[in-house]
Amino acid sequence: MSLSHSGRFGGTMNSREVFNMLRALATPAAIIQRDKSFRRRASLKGQLVLAVVLSGVAFTRLGWAEPLDVKAIMRPKEQIYVDLPTPQKHFVLFVKREGKAAGTGILNGAELTEYGMHDIRPGLDGSPRGYVVARLPNGEQAVIQWEVQAVFVPGADGKPKLLDNGVWRFIGGTGSLEKIKGAGTMHIKAVSPADREFTFTGEAVVSK
Repeated sequence: MSLSHSGRFGGTMNSREVFNMLRALATPAAIIQRDKSFRRRASLKGQLVLAVVLSGVAFTRLGWAEPLDVKAIMRPKEQIYVDLPTPQKHFVLFVKREGKAAGTGILNGAELTEYGMHDIRPGLDGSPRGYVVARLPNGEQAVIQWEVQAVFVPGADGKPKLLDNGVWRFIGGTGSLEKIKGAGTMHIKAVSPADREFTFTGEAVVSK
């Protein structure tokens, strides 16, 4: 059997040559098919990896930071007031205050107890600092460490106005709050001669 061939070089081909030509033509197709199969397997593998990653993200989400924004009117229960013998008036107040937090986040509804040292030079500055223990309704507790910079600025009536702003962070707790993490900003404002409004704003993470 022969086959006329009008290719570039002319001539004829026998049956074996035709078979070899067809086999050669089939080889790229097989390669392409294998490549498609590989790509399908790679695609499935990629989808599996993506699913695992998304599952990990969903699990990690349980430990993502959540907003925290609470206020509490803190009333003194115990205090020691010390006037220091310096030319510039300077006092230190060691105080235990209590109040109830209200707002959003893990501390909403918690009973707060402050153990603070308020180091103040009236009319100039101060550096209050201390701890707040928060007891949640379920009995678990979280401990906040805080520090404030007290700055006196001229008020509208010409008298010094106190600005009490600072930072806070969780340092631990009990139960599910043992490894609690979080931080933010803090503000203290006088609402009466003895009572103070504490504001905590920031984020908190409770490890699962």
